[in-house]
Amino acid sequence: MNAASTLTAAALVALCALPPVGAAAQAPPGQASPSKGVVVKGKAPVSNEILKVKLPRPQEADLANGMHVMVIEDHRAPQVSMQMIIQGAGGLFDPADTPGLAVFTAAMMSEGTAARTSQQIAQDLEAMASTVSVNTGATSEFAVVMASSLTDNLDRTLDLAADIVLNPTFPEAELARYKTRQKAQLVQVRAMPQFLAAERYGRVVYGDHPASRVMATSDAIDKATRDALAAFHKARFAPGQTIVAIVGDITLADARAKLEARFGGWKQAGAALPAVADPAPIGPGKVYLVDRANSVQTSLVVGTQAINRTSPDYDVLSLLNAIIGGGPTGRLFLNLREDKGWTYGAYSGLSAPRFRGDWSAQTEIKGDVTDRAVGEILSEVKRTRTEPVPDKEFLDKKRSLVANFALSLETPAAILGNYVTSRRFKLPADYWDKYPERLMAITKEQVQAAAVKYLDPARLQIVAVGDGKKIGDGLKQFGTVEVYDADGKLKTP
Repeated sequence: MNAASTLTAAALVALCALPPVGAAAQAPPGQASPSKGVVVKGKAPVSNEILKVKLPRPQEADLANGMHVMVIEDHRAPQVSMQMIIQGAGGLFDPADTPGLAVFTAAMMSEGTAARTSQQIAQDLEAMASTVSVNTGATSEFAVVMASSLTDNLDRTLDLAADIVLNPTFPEAELARYKTRQKAQLVQVRAMPQFLAAERYGRVVYGDHPASRVMATSDAIDKATRDALAAFHKARFAPGQTIVAIVGDITLADARAKLEARFGGWKQAGAALPAVADPAPIGPGKVYLVDRANSVQTSLVVGTQAINRTSPDYDVLSLLNAIIGGGPTGRLFLNLREDKGWTYGAYSGLSAPRFRGDWSAQTEIKGDVTDRAVGEILSEVKRTRTEPVPDKEFLDKKRSLVANFALSLETPAAILGNYVTSRRFKLPADYWDKYPERLMAITKEQVQAAAVKYLDPARLQIVAVGDGKKIGDGLKQFGTVEVYDADGKLKTP
């Protein structure tokens, strides 16, 4: 997920009941941070030994039609969870004039098939206590079919899942209702500063690249006809690009037989996995102000283009990102919230897909300190470029990342997710086994060099959504300011 998508997820949380990613609620103006003054004792027992892991390998097989199956057995409970990652079926591959088509297609697949109506699908799932859903994102490279079931109901759940994947009919009446909801949602999100920040940031950092998209336009919603959805499904949903990841009370042999019986007739009718291109190189840093009159707060994003997932600098840049804005121990959080009390949270994130992604810092800040907050963010970036990270902070951050990785290995689903990532990006077989060792071997000099290489202040883009009359003049000290209205249109001086 790129940063624009991350910000959009946060903007849509109130509408879609999804947890925000990299976002936090904001403190009322003038209210002190509830955890300000907390003292970290640092007395937990710490081992200096590097974590040694050898992860259980999934059992793997290929079906005759090219579907790749990965299974981690877990017989502790009578249940099975499955994800079908259909590469090439995500929003990144929408037609240029119809952004959102992949999202519409995925959402509508469970609204009716040749054998079942939407109501029948819902009733069958409820009767079995099973779930089946199809999802993708505006800039995702893939669609995901998720299914979960008790072991006793697995066959019937897979029957339903296969029907949804292979035989969607995209009923006109259901599509009309969906489009009405989407248009209403589009009106709502345009009133959200986080959405406006995500929209402008995506266009600034990614330009005309499809990764700049955050949500369908009203025109694109109108163009999303039943025929358009059916054509996208036929072209993009193909077995040869599909990874099936299964965890639970099942063996590889059983999983393979069940999938072959239901998906064996699914042939490679769709297109090959599309290539991806990097966005055009970013231009000089600039300030982009989205004027939202009477805003009390400012939605602030500072970022630039970075790397793709297979870059040799990925681990180093991930550690650098954690130092700057990785959670409540990141420098941005400690500065803007704990020290200044200007916000409930300030974070940074690294997006590294198959193409060149981005690094960004984000916060919701009190409007009257907008320019000072920008200055503090830029100061923290500068500090990583000019000063080595102190020994204790550096070691603590590396240990924290390794500890979080170790905790994630408690669930078979997380372990399998790592191997799905390995397959998607063609990572080495022992990539995750050696992750702690690689991380602990990173030096302060490497982190500082990465900051110099990737976080060039001359290429940092600043996006602020707030009351232009109150914050516009203060932003001019950081460079040329372009002003846009809430509809995304450039305002004339």
